[in-house]
Parts: sequence; C-alpha cells; structure tokens
Amino acid sequence: MEPQNNPVTPQLDVPMDLSQVLMPVWMDVVAFFQGLITPGWRQNQLLIIVGLFALAYLLRIVTEPMVENWARSREGWPKWRLRTLVQIRRRLVLIYFAIGAWFVFLTMQQLTWPSRSYMIGLVATLVTVWLFIAFAARVVRNRSLRRLLIWGLWIYATLHYLAVTDEVFTFLDSIAVEFGNFRLSVLTLITALVIVGALFTAARILSNLIAGSIRRNEDISPSMQVLGIKAVQAVLYAIAFFAAIEAVGFDLTGLAVLSGAIGVGIGFGLQKVVSNLVSGVIILLDKSIKPGDVISLGETFGWINSLGARYVSVVTRDGREYLIPNEDLITGQVVNWSHSNEFVRLDIYFGTSYGCDPHEVRKIAIKAAEDVPRVLISPNKPVCHIVGFGDSSVDYILRFWISDPTSGLTNVRGNVYLSLWDAFQANNISIPFPQREVRMLGDDDKAVAKALD
Repeated sequence: MEPQNNPVTPQLDVPMDLSQVLMPVWMDVVAFFQGLITPGWRQNQLLIIVGLFALAYLLRIVTEPMVENWARSREGWPKWRLRTLVQIRRRLVLIYFAIGAWFVFLTMQQLTWPSRSYMIGLVATLVTVWLFIAFAARVVRNRSLRRLLIWGLWIYATLHYLAVTDEVFTFLDSIAVEFGNFRLSVLTLITALVIVGALFTAARILSNLIAGSIRRNEDISPSMQVLGIKAVQAVLYAIAFFAAIEAVGFDLTGLAVLSGAIGVGIGFGLQKVVSNLVSGVIILLDKSIKPGDVISLGETFGWINSLGARYVSVVTRDGREYLIPNEDLITGQVVNWSHSNEFVRLDIYFGTSYGCDPHEVRKIAIKAAEDVPRVLISPNKPVCHIVGFGDSSVDYILRFWISDPTSGLTNVRGNVYLSLWDAFQANNISIPFPQREVRMLGDDDKAVAKALD
C-alpha cells in the first residue's frame, strides 16, 4: 500500500514545462531583434530613436544651467512648485525626448505609412507614461514606498504597451505554494501588495483631507479635533486593510480563532500600552487637557504641543520636549494653568526696612507691577499686602495676574522685581538685609566666660 501525501505539507506548484509559457514571448523577442539587425524601416526607426536620445541629452546639457538658475530665482513660490521644478530638471532628457519623439511620430504619420513609425510612437508613449507616473507618484511621501510604486507601475506599463501582460501573468500565477486548500501564487502576492499599497495611500490622502477640514472648523474644540482625526484615521485604515484582504481573496473567517488567541496574548503583554491608549481617549473626551494648555507635572512645566495616542508632548521653556504617558496624566496630579481660562495669578515676596511708610510701599509696589507690559490691570488689578513683621524687615506679598502663561512665568516675575527695584530706588525705599553684631572678648571677658563654663 503506497503512502499518501500529507495534505498539509506545503508544496511548490511550478509548471513542468516552462517553455509552454515562455516560448511565445521568447519567439517575439527573437523576431524583434532579428528585425533590428535587418536593414529596413524597423532599423531606421531604431536609429531615429537613438538620435533623438542623443539630441535630448545635448539639449539637457545646454539648458540645465538656465533652468536651475531660473528655479533658484523663484524664492517666493510655494514649496510644491519648487519641488516640481526640481523633478522637471532631473528628467529633462526624458522630457526633451518625449517632445521630439511625438513630433517625429506625428510628422511621419502624415508623410509615410503608419507602420514605418510604429516603434517611434511606442517608445514615445512609454516615455510619456513613465514621466506621468514619476510626477503622479509624488503624492506618496515615503521615499522607499514611492520608488517601489514608480518601478512597479513602470514595469506594468511597459508590459501593457508591449502586449505581453497575459503571458507574464500566466507565468507568475503558475509559480505558487499550496497548503491544503490554500494556494498562494506570486501573482496573488504581487496583486495583494499593490492593492494594499493603493488602498492605504488612498486612506492616507482621504484622512489628511478630512483632518484639514476638522482643524479648520472653529466650532470643534482642540481636544475633540484630535479625537476626531484619530478616529477617522483608525476607521479608514481598518477599512483599507480588510478591503484589501477581501479583494485578494483571503477568507477572514478562518482567522477568527487565531486572532482571538493573539488578542488575549497581546492584552496580557501590552497592558501598559493599552492603558495609555485608553487614557488618551479619556483625556480627549473629558477635555481636561488640550493642545496649547500650560501644565505642571512634577518638576515638568510647559505647554501641550500635541496629543498622541500613547503620550502627550509637553514643550518646556528651555526647548526640551517631554513625552509623558497618558496614564500618568490620568492617575497623577496635574496642574493645568489654563484649563477653564488663561488667567494666572502670580505672587512675589519682598521686604522693606521699618523706617519706610508701609502705605507708600504698597502704592509704589502696585504701580511698579502695573508698569510691566504683561501684568493685567483689568479685570483684576495688582494688590499688595503686609504678611508679617520680620527680624530685619516688614514683609509684603505682591499679587498680579497675567493672561499668557505660555510666554513664561519666570521672566514676568523677573520683570516685576526689576520694576520694584527701580521704583524703590526712585522713592528712597530701602531693602534691608540681615545684620549681626560681633563682639571680640578681652582677657577678663575670656576668664569670666571660662569660669561660667
């Protein structure tokens, strides 16, 4: 009894006779090159194409410096126009060749038989399509993905206009891996990559358009804008992923049990990550923190730069950017200096000598604070109160309000102190400092002190 093959063993499905697939293509290639070496119009067209490429190269050498200098003089242009000029300068040879090839092709169509200019028209079409693909692919920002897209579309366009797509697709589909009832061919894999890339690119473009519309809506609060943008991105990318899987032909029902097991494992292993994600959603919903707010968390003081799915970006006055996990903002004590309004009260302490009139000191201190540009006079004016009688001075507190905490707190305090100093100097108000009396003991005093010891 012969052993049966295990149905779950992966098998590589390769055609037994590749010549059945490749022979027609090979015969066309051989016939094409035989036509090139045979004197006639096909050879003449090849010489015309080579001459057009040489002419385009010479034109590029002559005109590239002028194009570059003209592009450098366009300082006021938007960035997308300048980037387009850079792409045009890099592809001057192909642009000149396409223009020349189309001119020669259309001229020969009028003067001679169409078959005598077929190769020129084919090459002109291919070069034009290549240029269009190169410029259109600029919408993809990722450089590696953009290059992959360009080369993939170039190859497909070339095969399409050479009329060999069916043969190539048949060959790629014949190379496959079988796993039970599941079959994955090279053609299916390439198709999946193309569809996934196209759908994800479309989802990114659409999400950027919607995000721009949400940001321009002034009726939506900043926190809700961030939440709406994140939700739109998640929905669009999820739709793109599942649509791509379904378009390729994969059955998602078979992955339900596996995805459930993986989800449980991820839930235990990524508790902190999930906690931060949930905390980020809570922060966006309760509007306790929004971009632009000034907060204090421990020793970190700065303003909210952006709200992420996992962390909050806080920029301090010294230019440092702290990425604080969302969970810390939910479970810890956070001081939001601009939660309900942007008004912030600051206190500074100072002292004057006992010989100064405290009534005058209070008036002068209030006037000095009001002279600082960032200090508010309305709705709350600066106030000054006596808080105690110290060993060497009468102690005061000066309270004032500001409405722009994002501009810094230490600098406005320093400006108020400087204004106080100038006002005290102008009104002869002294700021005392601790004084100590030191007595030098003589011999008699030393003896008395020793006896007392």
